[in-house]
Amino acid sequence: MTMFNSDKEAIAGFTDKYNQLRQETSKVIVGQDEVVKNIFITIFSRGHVLLIGVPGLAKTLMITTIAKALGLSCNRIQFTPDLMPSDIMGTEILDEHRQFRFVKGPIFSNVVLADEINRTPPKTQSALLEAMQERSVSIAGVTHTLPNPFFVLATQNPIEQEGTYPLPEAQLDRFMFNIYLDYPSFNEEVDIVKSTIGGDMYEPQQVITLDEIIYYQKLLQRIPVADNVYQYAVKLSTITRPNTPSAHDWANKYLAWGAGPRCSQNLIIAAKCHAVLSGKISPDIENVKAVAHSVMRHRIVKNYRAEAENILIDTIIDKFLEVE
Repeated sequence: MTMFNSDKEAIAGFTDKYNQLRQETSKVIVGQDEVVKNIFITIFSRGHVLLIGVPGLAKTLMITTIAKALGLSCNRIQFTPDLMPSDIMGTEILDEHRQFRFVKGPIFSNVVLADEINRTPPKTQSALLEAMQERSVSIAGVTHTLPNPFFVLATQNPIEQEGTYPLPEAQLDRFMFNIYLDYPSFNEEVDIVKSTIGGDMYEPQQVITLDEIIYYQKLLQRIPVADNVYQYAVKLSTITRPNTPSAHDWANKYLAWGAGPRCSQNLIIAAKCHAVLSGKISPDIENVKAVAHSVMRHRIVKNYRAEAENILIDTIIDKFLEVE
């Protein structure tokens, strides 16, 4: 990979590489620019994404395209009610030599697409907890390290809730971003139809190496952050906590539970990458605000009053962002 003389040069190189990645993925994925950008932010920030959208919005195509452009291995796991933890992590078998041998499951991949994760029971959902946090899995008392980089993109269908198992708060908190995938615009949908019914689709080419991905991940960890940005991120988290001295009026009125410290951490981590992709060498408060909805919307819990008045989570977050 290209060697840089300074972090400033490396940041410029990272921005150029990101623009190449966006150009390559846009040959397959029409529109959804903000969603794709947020997925790249999560990958380079060493996080995970929960993607919520109705069927048919190319969630699977999006992540496989991104994985190919990054040159990463990708496995798709279709979560169903009968899926067992061993179906994800792997299991020990007795081979022909009467020796136990571990057979790796689909989680041993750089990119794991957990499709409709809320359709499988908590026992199987919890199998992802250690993997997402520790980047390893334990089988029969032996710890197996997962590939580096490792990224989980889980999807949920927001319109079918019968027979599903809502993710517990502890697992939701493991996701850096919660991204809503909306319908394409009219012109975008016309382009989608034109590009998908005329024959073979474009095969995305690898743009970046695995070593470069790891290098840029470490580069982002070194990005300096001003104290006022740290303080703003923490303040944004603390005002969401109802019945505490720092609570915002809307938190006391509409929330049953606020965001924890992992929210503050992810606001800063994501703001670093957002800043670099915006041409800055350090994040400011505007970068924190830019990633706030995706970081916070799955970390705060509405109360009965918010549900009764049909107050949206994003509306509550908008109110919090008015605080300076």
